[in-house]
Amino acid sequence: MAIPAAAWRPVVEITLLAVGIYYAYRFLKGTRGQAVVTGFVVVLLVLTLTVRLLRLDVLNALLNLILPFLALAIVVVFQPEIRRLLAEVGNLSIFTNSQEQRENLEVIVEAVGRLAPTPVGALIAIEQSISIQETIESGISVDCEATPEMIETIFFPNNAIHDGAVIIKGDRILRAGVIFPLTQRSDLPKSLGTRHRAAIGLTEETDAVVVVVSEESGAVSIAHKGQLTRNVSIEQLRAFLTGVLVRRSQPRNAMSFLRRWVSEPSRNASKAD
Repeated sequence: MAIPAAAWRPVVEITLLAVGIYYAYRFLKGTRGQAVVTGFVVVLLVLTLTVRLLRLDVLNALLNLILPFLALAIVVVFQPEIRRLLAEVGNLSIFTNSQEQRENLEVIVEAVGRLAPTPVGALIAIEQSISIQETIESGISVDCEATPEMIETIFFPNNAIHDGAVIIKGDRILRAGVIFPLTQRSDLPKSLGTRHRAAIGLTEETDAVVVVVSEESGAVSIAHKGQLTRNVSIEQLRAFLTGVLVRRSQPRNAMSFLRRWVSEPSRNASKAD
């Protein structure tokens, strides 16, 4: 006996709505948009319940007129998050040489391994789909092959541009002496330095991966998707870069993409010293 459509349609609708809310929450968790969404939802629910319970017809009509414009507001408020999501979706079918990518990230790992024991401060941004140069207006064009020796030279303390960051894409160093926008988050430890705040700020705006070497302690940190993981070892750095930069180029279906997308923010959550 066939189940009437009226019986299973509400179940499907509720399930889809629940899944959508769950993934939206996981995506926004830990980002700047989380507080905005929370405040907006609370205000909207309170206002809607008040209007309906008190039967305020004029306010109800105004509310119905305003709701269609919320789509535009969402695009404006969550523009960085939407760009990052679209960049991830755009890379689902990209096939590149994973061996070349492993060699490129090994250059960064080797350079960090040399800088950390010194210790020499460093800020290395690995550009992916979203151009970092759209976010910054500083630094000098380098456009040279990325090698551990070149990265060491740039961050040598007597170098005029050692306080800035380098931008690496593929096997090339694009710019050096770059100043990144600082994060505006207020929940970060006050002891967090400028390099770490700049790393978080850039990853809030782009899909870049940023590696930070502390000038004071030589500790290595990784910033990605607005989250900071501190005090990682060289092996952990290699594993993280391999997971993010190499795995993304391999064939995947949509479900595996979604599973990785929602799990990475929690896996890379900020850790205290």
